[in-house]
This record gives sequence, structure tokens and C-alpha cells, in this order.
Amino acid sequence: MTAAGQPITLEAGGRRFSASRTGPADGPVVLCLHGFPDSPDTFRHQVGPLADAGYQVIVPTLRGYEPSSQPADGDYSLITMAGDVIGWLDHLDAPAAHLVGHDWGAAIAYTAGAAHPERLRSITAIAIPPLTRIPDAVRRVPKQLILSWYMTFFQLRLVAERAVSANDWWLIRRLWRRWSPGYAMSATEWRDLRQRFEQPGVLGASLGYYRRNATPPILLGLRTTEAMSRHEIPVPTLIIHGDADGCMDRRLFDHTIEPADFPAGVQRVEVPGAGHFVHLEQPDRVTRHLLEHLEHPDGTP
Repeated sequence: MTAAGQPITLEAGGRRFSASRTGPADGPVVLCLHGFPDSPDTFRHQVGPLADAGYQVIVPTLRGYEPSSQPADGDYSLITMAGDVIGWLDHLDAPAAHLVGHDWGAAIAYTAGAAHPERLRSITAIAIPPLTRIPDAVRRVPKQLILSWYMTFFQLRLVAERAVSANDWWLIRRLWRRWSPGYAMSATEWRDLRQRFEQPGVLGASLGYYRRNATPPILLGLRTTEAMSRHEIPVPTLIIHGDADGCMDRRLFDHTIEPADFPAGVQRVEVPGAGHFVHLEQPDRVTRHLLEHLEHPDGTP
């Protein structure tokens, strides 16, 4: 299963990315970026309502999540992937777009907002707090180091690949259950997700995100990256997260959302009882907040 819509191919940096397009061709562009361990289908509940509201919804497959977009140099830095976003907009001949991201897609959205604000109308980040203040937040919320154990484990090359794919991808299924305890993935969802990760190179690429951007020294603030050093995001931003997220402690958002970092405005929505995949667990509520933000990104009624 893929996100509803017409299959299209996007190009950026000489690489090809499969995507879907839904909604009017002349509508404002909304780019929806998935995360790990996930696929473009994660936005299936949001695509239809956004298209019905007049938006042209583009849901791409992120760098590395298919063989055609896997770089030979293994570059999965957030700055590079923010560049993919701009390349997609250029390919679409779109001067600007609304950017929606979940998990790593949210991290890419923050990075694109800081590096290329002139190309974005708004940002909606789901389940991930602003990046630049995460190291300080982790020191204030040490429980996050326990929740983030998998990030350290993923640094073990070959060992992690073998462990993640073992026993019918048991570790991926475990992460879904831990991160969103209230969500039960259907057999069809699991079959399609497993097929995604069984494609050549996809598992290594997905772990490459962590090896480039989420090593222990980066999380603890002992080393920084270009993406982590850019505090100001001058794009209207909505941050949505669940209060029962087993991946990101909700208290991280208390310590990372600094209004001064968002001169165009920032709003936070905490969804009670929802976990990491909040847009799947409570799709109607998330879609409502998303539509309101796209219509009035500055927060005015």
C-alpha cells in the first residue's frame, strides 16, 4: 500500500525519488515527509482531507528508502536531505510549499526551515522537538537516554543490520509497540512495511540517518552538526506530539520550544493518550490541527 494518489517521480541531486501526487495541480503544495521505521503510506489519513481542501499533496519516499535514491557516498546528513526538499520543489516548479514531517521527516523539516526559509510557507513537525536544543533537554530529562537506546545500538555496523532484520524484523515491530502502545498495526500494514525494508540497501540507509545525525556525542552536545547549529527557523511552525510517546519523552518539548527561535511564530499541540505515531492513532484530530495551521500559519483565527 502506498499513499493515495498519482504515482510520480521526483528528481534531486541526480537521484530519483518515487512519490505520489493528490489534489488539484494548481493548488498550494504540501510536502509530507515520513520517518523511521516507516514509509510514505504513514500519511494516508491526511492526504485525502488535504486534497479535498484544495492542496496539492506530494508524498515522497525519503532518501535511501528505495534503491534509486541511495547515494554512493552514504550521505544522509540532515542538511543534504533538506537540499533534497529544495530539489523536489525545483522539479515541481513550485516556488514554495508547506512542509509536514514525522520523525526523521520532522527533523528534515526543521533543517529546511532554518536553511531555506524562503521556500517554505509553513512547517508542521510531528513527534520530534526542535533539534538545536535537544542536547540540553536530554541533560534535563536523562530518561531520554534510556528511551534512545536504539540510536546507540544502531551505530554498530553489521551487528545492527543483522539484529534488526532477524526473526521477521522483530526489532522494528517492537519499536512500533513501544513507541505507540495504543496502536495496533494491521497485517496488511506490516506486510507492506516489511517489503519496504527488504528492498536492497534500505535497511542500511535507514540506519545511516542515525549514524550521521544521532550519535551519542551529538545527542549529548559533545559534537554538533550544521543542522544542530542553526537555532532560528523563521517559518510559521506547528509542533504536534502525543503525551504517551514511548520514543520521545514529552518533557523534551518543554525544554526545546523557545519562541525566540521561531520569529514567525510557533504553536504546540499535545495530544492526550497518543504515542509516537500520533497521526495514525488520532488522525482526525491531527488533520484538523494541520488544516487550521495551513490556512492560518501565523496562528490568527
